[in-house]
Amino acid sequence: MTESGIKKVGNDLVFSGVQPTGNLHLGNYLGAIKNWVDFQNSKKCIFCIVDLHAITASENRSKLDDFSREVAAAYIASGIEPKKSTIFVQSNITGHSELAWILGCHTPIGWLNRMTQFKDKAGKNKEKAPLGLYSYPVLMAADILLYKSNFVPVGDDQKQHLELCRDIAQSFNRFYNTDFFPIPEPIITGSATRVMSLKDGKKKMSKSDPSDQSRINLTDSEDQIRKKVQKAKTDSMPFPESKNDLENRPEIENLINIYSAIGEHSSEKIMQDYKGKDFKNFKEDLCDLLISKISKISMEIKKLLSDQSYLNSILSDGAKEANELSEKNMNEIKKIIKFYT
Repeated sequence: MTESGIKKVGNDLVFSGVQPTGNLHLGNYLGAIKNWVDFQNSKKCIFCIVDLHAITASENRSKLDDFSREVAAAYIASGIEPKKSTIFVQSNITGHSELAWILGCHTPIGWLNRMTQFKDKAGKNKEKAPLGLYSYPVLMAADILLYKSNFVPVGDDQKQHLELCRDIAQSFNRFYNTDFFPIPEPIITGSATRVMSLKDGKKKMSKSDPSDQSRINLTDSEDQIRKKVQKAKTDSMPFPESKNDLENRPEIENLINIYSAIGEHSSEKIMQDYKGKDFKNFKEDLCDLLISKISKISMEIKKLLSDQSYLNSILSDGAKEANELSEKNMNEIKKIIKFYT
């Protein structure tokens, strides 16, 4: 244990988080949680449950306490160890919101106007979108910089937000002639950093999709997983033999990427193994792989959720550790700004 209370294994700090919006799915696992497990052995890790981000969408503003415990259970069931990593709920640490305001005062509107995710989510109703959805990237920057994080595991859709975080850190450092904030680096790992829908390979797998057939939930039964994979969209063309054969075949590429990430085989090897075979063989093997991994996680999630006092204690301990470091950093930030204390 370090002086700050955060568990330390190496010299670097990794920060990441998942929104508590219910129905955690294969995309959350392969795109994020699975890749965090190995970091615990070499780096100091903080894995947050970002409930402040979740309320940028009105449909998420209920059952946040239950969903937060569900994310904590998914973290632990997937291999995140509370004795090695700090797990807590974002809203329990006031420094996230406080630093977001400070950093917002160092973020030009023009920078936020370039954020494509706001345009995608707001759509034609931009004028009715909440301020929180627009300023979401500033809060994300505060999440990262509050702990002076060096590395951030990100999916392809979050790279632009991390670039903004880097710009904000540099802007603050320049303005106050300091090097207080490190400039965080992205970690993009695995073959399935962006898992797509089982029904439409051009759409990201999402819990907001009205069709449950579009995703594999981490709490799905073996039978549900098998049925969903068997019904996953493919095409009438032969099984691809090279990356060139994947062009304009997003559903096939998605399934191969999932197989690659779960089975830890290269996509090239998979294509050679199934060359000349039909998709039925491939899907059967993919089902077996997913069931061998996801069903274990599903059983452990359900077991953990049946012991809410244990999960509450993990989140309480994590909040104490995170708060100790965040308060220390916020005090230093206030001194740099010269706030009256």
